[in-house]
Amino acid sequence: MKPSLRATARALPATALTAALLLSSAGPALALPPSLPSADGKGQQLPGMPSSLGTDAGDDACTPASTSKAKKQDWSRQRLDLDRLHRHSTGAGVTVALVDTGVVPEATGLGDRVTAQGAAAVDCVGHGTFLAGLVAGSGGATPGLAGVAPSAEVLALRGTDERGQADAGLVAEAVRAATGAGADVIVVGVALPRRDAELTDAVADALGKGAVVVAAATPDPPTRGAADDVPSRTYWPAGEPGVLSVADMLPDGSRPDNALPTGDIDLVAPGAGVVSGGPRGAGHYLGGGASVAAAYAAGAAAVVRATHPDDSPAAVVRRLTATAYPADIPQLDPYAAVTTVLGDARATVTAGTGSGHVALRDTAAADRATGRAALFVLLGGAGVLSVLWAVFALPRARARGWRPAGPDGTSTPDGA
Repeated sequence: MKPSLRATARALPATALTAALLLSSAGPALALPPSLPSADGKGQQLPGMPSSLGTDAGDDACTPASTSKAKKQDWSRQRLDLDRLHRHSTGAGVTVALVDTGVVPEATGLGDRVTAQGAAAVDCVGHGTFLAGLVAGSGGATPGLAGVAPSAEVLALRGTDERGQADAGLVAEAVRAATGAGADVIVVGVALPRRDAELTDAVADALGKGAVVVAAATPDPPTRGAADDVPSRTYWPAGEPGVLSVADMLPDGSRPDNALPTGDIDLVAPGAGVVSGGPRGAGHYLGGGASVAAAYAAGAAAVVRATHPDDSPAAVVRRLTATAYPADIPQLDPYAAVTTVLGDARATVTAGTGSGHVALRDTAAADRATGRAALFVLLGGAGVLSVLWAVFALPRARARGWRPAGPDGTSTPDGA
């Protein structure tokens, strides 16, 4: 599909932010940019939020509290137009189940809207709490850093061990617990390399009972080695039928160079240089990866469910994909998802009940309109040139008696 003019226009001003992210990425071992590209282009130093602590950390230390605070709204929230979105919906009345490393209920910006089951109330890594801020955080003392659905409730469930290593059995158990609790949206921040029968059944049950299931299309990129060395593959549960598979994008809409390859992507959302809080203290961190993008998409699903409570999970997925910015991979637009009145179903996507992934909407009509607009511009330009020629060239030709001009611009003598 060819990108639309609207998508291209939105991508152009973000190019400078992309450069800032890439230029600032040389420092940390977490493969995350160390500075926040703020609204005025001045970077603020923030620590990176890891997705796991690894098994060779050498001790039992958790991610330390950040002593730095972001002063301004980051590019991702500007790109998602959250300030305008929150005038229409904040996700009130919707419960989002977050399956990751856990969420600390008393973390800054989450208020009393977090319920954590069992071990999920402890978040040594901090990654799950970071994602919860993107889904439903209020932003605390920095309202511009609120999540997509700041009035939604969060149900925290552990899909990893204490160090952040994903486990298929834990993820399946968490999805079943979310379904049993009646969660409206379930987001899985981890991605598994192999399909698991129990997880497949748990996801199918969740979908059958009315939950929208969102999952990271890939694991977060490795901190060692090159993603180019990893073959493209499907990850789970993102590959399950009916699950909205979400990958990360840079400000210009492209995927990061170190992103793990996969062909099973339904949407992309901001996933580099994104700011959120952590489980300890009131400071901020920078995070990235498909898990961050999935959290943003889950927040978008929450505001859609709050605005369109009678929509089925398939209809929510259809709305999120049909209203996305047209591109090679559609780009999440929660404001459009909430406010757009969908027209002819033939011009939108249909939720995948077979392969599980959505098909891109038909933009042929828009492409033809764009072509006609370009033709009108060309014809208009030709008309302007004709007028200019008439204004400047005709008087000189009349003065020469309509004879051709000589080399010095004067008329050519008769018979020359």
